[in-house]
Amino acid sequence: MQLKRLRPDMAFDNIYTITPEVLAELGVGGVVFDIDNTIAPYEVEIPTDRMREYFDSLSKAGIKMAFVSNNKGPRVMRFNEGLGLFYVCKAGKPSPKGVRKCIAHFGLGTGEVLAVGDQIFTDCLAAHRAGIRFAMVKPIQKQESAFFRLKRFMERPFVRGLEWLSAKEAVQRLKARRKKKNDGGTK
Repeated sequence: MQLKRLRPDMAFDNIYTITPEVLAELGVGGVVFDIDNTIAPYEVEIPTDRMREYFDSLSKAGIKMAFVSNNKGPRVMRFNEGLGLFYVCKAGKPSPKGVRKCIAHFGLGTGEVLAVGDQIFTDCLAAHRAGIRFAMVKPIQKQESAFFRLKRFMERPFVRGLEWLSAKEAVQRLKARRKKKNDGGTK
């Protein structure tokens, strides 16, 4: 396996810093979200008002959205009630199959789709295996089972040195990169 598949393309404090403006700068027309510990803590069954407002802002900006979760159907269906987004449950991440289903549903090219999640060995790997970029967010809950604590420990080398960007910082950096590319890298 190529180790670069385990390295996020970008990192954000939380989903709310991945604004429609950031997505526009990235050329993203579709976002594949993990649910548990990315959008909501495990015990939150339905989206909060803040979550609904966030998804509404993406929708109003023309961003297509979907959920890919390793969790069971009832959890994902309950969370998606009222949102009506495309979803894949029991996805078997790091398998890319669920992510690929979302890309096909969107009808977009892989360069136009971004995956967002909190784990390297499931979310990041599934995204990269499907050929799309991955944005990592900090996990919502710090207190996890022994299994997840071990996974987080094993993820450290892959997230070490990542800069956790605010929306403003991300847009500034993307604009600077785009300007440099358009200038041909010359002074």
